Amino acid sequence: MIVCNEDHCTIEGPVTADNVLSLLAQGTQQFTGPRVTVDLSGVTEVDSTALSLLLEWRREAIRNGRDIRYRNLPASMKSLAALYGVTELLGEG
Repeated sequence: MIVCNEDHCTIEGPVTADNVLSLLAQGTQQFTGPRVTVDLSGVTEVDSTALSLLLEWRREAIRNGRDIRYRNLPASMKSLAALYGVTELLGEG
């Protein structure tokens, strides 16, 4: 689930193959401002699809001239990003 308050959004619960398409649609609908910060501190479980999701949101933001930032990536997600060599693409900050 994604909860947004203006330009700050929080993801809560798992981000896995079971729900990634739903989260993709929610994010596409809710991340409409010129700049959005996505807080992942509420994420409880991830798999490799979580990285794909963040990268797709980033591509969508770039296509639409928006800025997206990720905060509080879970350690497991950071490990996956390092394994796949995409850490710098997530732009955590």
